[in-house]
Amino acid sequence: MGRVAGLAGVSVRTLHHYDEIGLVRPSARTLAGYRAYSAGDLERLREVLAYRRLGFGLKEVAELVGDPSTDAVARLRRLRGLLLDRRDRADAMVAAIDRELGVRAKGLKVTPEEQLEMLGARLYDAIGRSYSATRRTEPRIAAQIWDALGDARTVLNVGAGTGSYEPTDREVTAVEPSAVMRGQRPAGSAPCVAAAAESLPFEDRSFDVAMAVSTVHHWGDPMAGLREMRRVARRVVVLTFDTDEPGWQDRFWLTRDYLPEFAGVLADFPSLAAMADAIGGRAEPVPVPWDCADGLFEAYWRRPGAYLEDQVRRAMSVWTRVGPEAERRAVGSLGDDLDSGRWAERNGELAGLDAADLGLRLLTA
Repeated sequence: MGRVAGLAGVSVRTLHHYDEIGLVRPSARTLAGYRAYSAGDLERLREVLAYRRLGFGLKEVAELVGDPSTDAVARLRRLRGLLLDRRDRADAMVAAIDRELGVRAKGLKVTPEEQLEMLGARLYDAIGRSYSATRRTEPRIAAQIWDALGDARTVLNVGAGTGSYEPTDREVTAVEPSAVMRGQRPAGSAPCVAAAAESLPFEDRSFDVAMAVSTVHHWGDPMAGLREMRRVARRVVVLTFDTDEPGWQDRFWLTRDYLPEFAGVLADFPSLAAMADAIGGRAEPVPVPWDCADGLFEAYWRRPGAYLEDQVRRAMSVWTRVGPEAERRAVGSLGDDLDSGRWAERNGELAGLDAADLGLRLLTA
């Protein structure tokens, strides 16, 4: 027990307490009669300590590591999803700190209220407000998704976020690993399970269809998540992004002219063909309307001034991923080109378009 305590960085007293409450009990004894940990015991201890360091209480940890419906791999994937969520929150806080540093560098005063909103308890509420205000269901995209659902009565919405695109005329179950997003779901929305796409806590073929909308790129293991969707549902509908086409990053003027770092964000993203193969599906284009109500990254392709608004950008994960330096450079360059008329010279042909193919694809199986 002393050796395990030293390796794990905890006290022997802590291990004794875990033993007493049945959380991690050494399953073996040495010849001298001392407690000894098997490989399985150490695996469980590793999970317990990881959840504790994420801030979970002992009762919650016991439920998580004792879940009989999951195996070691499923539990690791769930833990990985929680860690990714924590990383995203940390990235958001770093971005908030950088914004405040920028304000202070200009000699401007930061009020106590702004400090609290940027760094304190209201940080994630502020992010949630921006998301809810700009990431609304776009009816024309919704119609294409809902048409793909066909006659399905039971729907699993994986990576459901705040509930956009959930059909109201079907029996929907939502899955969302982020507590921040779950807390922003409106009253009366579908019941939401805290779980990761890579380890869905449902039996095989539990649903008529599993859907995922603009979320696969957030998953720790997209291919595993897609296979899980295929396992728990008879059919699968996924709104995602196509990076197969050569020069795909040049389809959108924002990534072509101002944010080349976007290509790096999706460097490890699976190909569209691989994702289609994972679910046995086919792909069809999803045009983005010029007045798209859903403030996804490509939504403002004909309204470039929107990208200068901090509230709009905060609801797009891309900006957190590329970092504050790239964001400041891109926004500054775009603002200059809008003021000088250079953007209009480069992109004048967009004014006559009602919708644009910017790489969104609907996979159906």
